[in-house]
Amino acid sequence: MRRFLPWSVVFALSCSSCGLLGIGRKPAKKQEPGPFGVTGIPPQLRAKGGDSGTAIAAGGNVSAKPLPLNATPEEDIVYTDPDNPDAVIPELANVLTAPKHGPWEESETVARQRSAREGKPLLIWFTDSGSSPMCLALSQELFSTNDFANWATEKLVRLRVDAEVKITDSNLDLSSAEDRRIRIIDYAKELKKRYKVLGFPTLVMLSPSGEVVGKYRGYKRGDATFVWGQLKQGEAVASESYKGWRAGLEKKGYREWQDRGERKIFARLISYSKGTLILIEPDGSRARTTEASLSDKDRAWIAEQKKLRNMQ
Repeated sequence: MRRFLPWSVVFALSCSSCGLLGIGRKPAKKQEPGPFGVTGIPPQLRAKGGDSGTAIAAGGNVSAKPLPLNATPEEDIVYTDPDNPDAVIPELANVLTAPKHGPWEESETVARQRSAREGKPLLIWFTDSGSSPMCLALSQELFSTNDFANWATEKLVRLRVDAEVKITDSNLDLSSAEDRRIRIIDYAKELKKRYKVLGFPTLVMLSPSGEVVGKYRGYKRGDATFVWGQLKQGEAVASESYKGWRAGLEKKGYREWQDRGERKIFARLISYSKGTLILIEPDGSRARTTEASLSDKDRAWIAEQKKLRNMQ
């Protein structure tokens, strides 16, 4: 008979009660302004002729409304069979096996999943490599440099959305290649509309939770240092936002799990039965694994929880 562990519910309720009662709450300290104004951007990195600027958390240099975490396109959501909910849940080992990819992802769904799982902000680059000289300049002066590539590999997940689409798969006939090209163009148009992109190049920075924290439109030759400074500031804001988002989910029972190969996933345990666990990620993705496949630390945690509840 399957047993379920309502650990996260009890833990979340206890934490919420403390918060409502104000137990241990200290008066908020007045925050002193930083030396570079509300943006925290040094004067040499600001736009020419600009003042101290506005806070980047409002959306960079273009206003943008935050997107919810569950803003996954309907066609990308995988539903389970209500009569057999465990039937189509993938194995955790398969979920954590990262496919080979280049520096820039081509699928928003994959990029968003990587961002949430790795805890890295997502940089989306809307470009038109076929007809925009400034897109080409941005690529040559910043994105193609080794310094930026090394920094971005460590700090970001990157997604490129190109209005210029070329199909180079030699295994496709002309009709199939054209069909794929049209579908990619439509996909790019949908993303452009979703993020309210009005021209090229446009850069959008998202926190791992999916919140838009920076949006930067346009580029001028010689402005690589300035643009990189904006992206660094956006990355810092996104990373700080992620800490609060993650802390809130931890109060609801989410924690970091690790398998025997030291691969990690941030998820909540929703069921346990005879050594089999079902985990759910913040975006709703589920995965199945066994107790034996987890790290010694996770197995010790499970044993402790079972002992507290007198479970065999």
